[in-house]
Amino acid sequence: MPLYEYETINEDGSAGERFEVVQSIKAEPLAVHPQTGQPVRRVITAPYIPGDYSDTKMAATAKDDKKLDRLGFTKYVKAGDGTYEKRAGKGPRVITKE
Repeated sequence: MPLYEYETINEDGSAGERFEVVQSIKAEPLAVHPQTGQPVRRVITAPYIPGDYSDTKMAATAKDDKKLDRLGFTKYVKAGDGTYEKRAGKGPRVITKE
């Protein structure tokens, strides 16, 4: 079951305490805090993906032509107006717009 994040809503409408609840996908979102009864809203947060997938690491991998080739990717780099040269992988050496 998914883990959802909620925050309490203060009287002035600002965000209050955050907490997590394990709920079924089919369950209705909570309207009040389970312990205090204070109004709450569900918070949209980025999912956690375990592993080494940071933006910095992915950018470094995309620049490593040998690694891309080894992983089976093909990389083309713009060489001029409508012309792309292959830097890694299989395929034609040059792609042109003609």
